[in-house]
Amino acid sequence: MPAPVPRQRTLPAAESGQAHAASPNGGSAEDTSEAGATAPHTTGHAENDTRNEATSTAPTNLTLLLIEDDPAGLPIVPDLLDQTGKPIRVRTARNLTEAARLLTDDVHCILLDLALPAPGSRAGGNGNGGGNSGGGSGDDDELAVLKHVLELAPRHAVLALTASGDAERGAEAVRVGAQDYLFRDELDGRLLSRAIRYAVERKRSDTAERRLAEGRLHAQENARLERGLLPTPLLDGSPLHFAARYRPGRSRALLGGDFYDVVRTPDGTVHAMIGDVCGHGPDEAALGVELRIAWRALTLAGLCGDELLGTLQQVLEHERADDEIFATLCAVDISPDGRQAGLCLAGHPSPLLARPGRPAQLLPYENNGPALGLLSGARWPRTEVELGTEWSLMLYTDGLIEGRVGDSGERLGQDGMVGMVHRQLTNGLRGEELLRAAVNEVRDLNGGELTDDVAVLLLDRVPPPRP
Repeated sequence: MPAPVPRQRTLPAAESGQAHAASPNGGSAEDTSEAGATAPHTTGHAENDTRNEATSTAPTNLTLLLIEDDPAGLPIVPDLLDQTGKPIRVRTARNLTEAARLLTDDVHCILLDLALPAPGSRAGGNGNGGGNSGGGSGDDDELAVLKHVLELAPRHAVLALTASGDAERGAEAVRVGAQDYLFRDELDGRLLSRAIRYAVERKRSDTAERRLAEGRLHAQENARLERGLLPTPLLDGSPLHFAARYRPGRSRALLGGDFYDVVRTPDGTVHAMIGDVCGHGPDEAALGVELRIAWRALTLAGLCGDELLGTLQQVLEHERADDEIFATLCAVDISPDGRQAGLCLAGHPSPLLARPGRPAQLLPYENNGPALGLLSGARWPRTEVELGTEWSLMLYTDGLIEGRVGDSGERLGQDGMVGMVHRQLTNGLRGEELLRAAVNEVRDLNGGELTDDVAVLLLDRVPPPRP
């Protein structure tokens, strides 16, 4: 989505320091262009959060905010031109209080006199205001004024102005965060114009690089969450075939609270689980990871059924951010011979069972217990189920059944899902191909991306051919 374009705040001439040209008595430099500018980026200033509803196609003029207690000391400022020959607009502030008021959305670059006193400090130097020889700000930190400006305007390019020959202080200013430094006594209009353009472009480049780095870090964090939520199954030695698919909900790069796992215990029993933490975001995803890891540990320790779910509820109650968060869960344990299974439901949709020559159907859900985290002392009965010799068992989260169907506005629901999967099985789809087709068809029926995350796992038992 394109970023909204910020609306510029119109400043009265008396407020913006544009009423009079620069003069020896400390008047403000005149803004050389009043119209035709749009801001390429937003600032962090609290007054500038409003946005335009449409993007202006007019060319953008550069605007400079000069923070200098003696603006008349820089007579070349009104003659600045951008790369197209258009005047660079100049706005002046004698102190940081005025600067905060004038730092509107259309300012692109700040020219800061490092000799300016920092807030709360005594004016330092030789008493000649902005024209001094860099005598310090009166603060123990010589760059306190720069650091204050960088906090005030983190998205703006900043040029540091220092005394001639004080290259060490200028270099330190760049290290702290300024885009470049200039010597006061060596300035001319051409040099300053070029420095402003360079600083603005360098700031844009730095910002783009930082956002790219943040995006990569975000992707790495998502990958770590994905490994936690959607792990590699532990099925060594099992004849069952495993497939899974996950699809995040609309407009979310980050995984939600859906999670699943499959493990085989030493006695040959295969345990499968799928769950869904209410809500979306990093906190819910992290809680899903904790629940999945706890389920695997408890399962490998020999717990199952009601005892396992009761312990998981204790984990959720201790780890959730508030008492309103809950999680649904479906757990099955399949006997070593693959013919029977035990089913426990905690507020979760019942799995789908498909067998050759029979219609696909939902497993019994009459003993569905409450979601984890809703009722203290709850119980989750275990239901015995006959699977047979050849079957496919599909566990899923509610994102698969809550999508809409066409223009009717009705949800697909479990009955619609059962019919859809049965048709796809009849057409010969199996394993990952079946899951991919199911998720894609649900999306197509919805007319676009689903609002909720979808996680689906499939276990298949195909008996070996007879000799």
